[in-house]
Amino acid sequence: MSLVELLQTYAAGYRDFGGEDLHGADLRDAQLPGITLAGASLAEARLDRANLWGANLRDAQLVSVSARHTDLRRANLAQASLRGADLTGALLSGASLRGADLRDANLSNASLYGADLTGAQLDGADLTGAQLYDPAISRLRHTAA
Repeated sequence: MSLVELLQTYAAGYRDFGGEDLHGADLRDAQLPGITLAGASLAEARLDRANLWGANLRDAQLVSVSARHTDLRRANLAQASLRGADLTGALLSGASLRGADLRDANLSNASLYGADLTGAQLDGADLTGAQLYDPAISRLRHTAA
């Protein structure tokens, strides 16, 4: 399926694109909340600033993907391969990253509070400035003390 076909089909209300080959696709700024790309190949794709809120990317191949400042809140990225991905400033709060391969990924300044990282491989990942907790909850704890 071509990228144009995917976007047109999504706009028509279809959401399941599991297993599609979107290697190197340019989806920068795309609005695709709730899309299913389980098992899809998105290696080296450009997803910068895309809205993938609640997307199902389970078992997807996202090796070397560029997803800077992408909205992946509540996305299912369980078992996904994100090795070497650039997730700088990505919104990953509430996302499932169970068993995901995040080796050598750039997660600097990413929002990870509430994310499930159980069994995720983080060797060599850059977590500089990443938010691992909800700042609002932290402020409440400090003011209550």
